[in-house]
Amino acid sequence: MAYETGRQPTTIAETAEMLAAGNYLAGRALATVVFLCLRMKRPLFLEGEAGVGKTEIAKVLAAVLDRPLIRLQCYEGLDVASAVYEWNYPAQMLEIRLAEAAGTTDRDSIEADIFSERYLIRRPVLQALSAPGGRAPVFLIDELDRTDEAFEAFLLEVLSDFQVTVPELGTIRAAEPPIVIITTNRTREVHDALKRRCLYHWVDYPQAGQELEIIRRKVPNCNDVLSRQVVAYVQKLRTFDLFKNPGVAETIDWATALTELDRTALDPETVSDTLGALLKYQDDIARIEGAEGRKLLETVKADLAAAE
Repeated sequence: MAYETGRQPTTIAETAEMLAAGNYLAGRALATVVFLCLRMKRPLFLEGEAGVGKTEIAKVLAAVLDRPLIRLQCYEGLDVASAVYEWNYPAQMLEIRLAEAAGTTDRDSIEADIFSERYLIRRPVLQALSAPGGRAPVFLIDELDRTDEAFEAFLLEVLSDFQVTVPELGTIRAAEPPIVIITTNRTREVHDALKRRCLYHWVDYPQAGQELEIIRRKVPNCNDVLSRQVVAYVQKLRTFDLFKNPGVAETIDWATALTELDRTALDPETVSDTLGALLKYQDDIARIEGAEGRKLLETVKADLAAAE
């Protein structure tokens, strides 16, 4: 039976079905932690290598639960003005000049007017806390490890009570806590105090069978022989000492690129020509373009033939 969009799952099995309805194949451990995140209304902290599908979980949840997706893309130097709110200063200055031109001299009245809701620019954090009850968004805090510890400390305060204080307006509290998904690629350690407020899950690379099913769902035009070769090749490639292993997103991109080129199977020339869809560093590409890459392809084909 198809999963009903917008309905909260009541069991772990239903949670897995819900994610599958959004074309996200989750193991029982991930389905369990997502289920608990929804039931306990606790933030979900997802850690893992880049490209394993952490961000996609938030996108799928927003789609299948029929909730808005609000994304805060973290980066070095992210501050409150960019993440939470700021005032529309040009519009405020214009209002002040208009008040002066009209002869208004009551400073308290002018101040009350220019620091009202209509001049407030809501950034992702405040947007996530301002949704009406029953329509709490999925709030994706993406790549938290890119920010500094000062912003992390501020975020800790927000996640504790799901509220933000705007000095000119007072405290803005969420009518319903948003569904918070935090991702990190582990380029640095996030403080334990923040992790303690979250449910935690390490998102790993998928097993071969799971990755093959992902390709079948995401790239339905890719024939079965090519799909199996692509997955087997990528799975073997991840055992190499590469600068950056290909993630699921790169596997999908590669399968898509090969399909667009009307390839039905892998060969050394095709692999060499399309490695840019799979690997993103020249040193890694140079290594696989040589004899080692040809040997890898031969091994993949031999293993698949033996398994038939």
